Amino acid sequence: MTDATRFGPYGGRFVPETLMAALAELDEAYRTILPSAAFQQEMEYYLHEYAGRETPLTFCRNMSADLGCRVYLKREDLLHSGAHKLNNALGQALLTRLMGKERIIAETGAGQHGV
Repeated sequence: MTDATRFGPYGGRFVPETLMAALAELDEAYRTILPSAAFQQEMEYYLHEYAGRETPLTFCRNMSADLGCRVYLKREDLLHSGAHKLNNALGQALLTRLMGKERIIAETGAGQHGV
């Protein structure tokens, strides 16, 4: 990972030294695979078929009238998992598969990322 991944004088990361090689490999694969049209197409497929994307925008007529501006809600609650967290898990799984990995360990935050 380069200095471009840092922010401000105190930005950066703390990672145990034993993980540095794996992170460098992941960073290189991410930068190579992400711009690929094939990756983007496959990711779009999984987001549609497994997550339920795209979710609709809902116009809030009463709230808009009260506030004097147009208000829309992005209905992330309509995703199949009920939250946006599946987006991250699908992307991580696809990236690791394209890297030729057979296992993945994902952060589970609220218990849904690792689904």
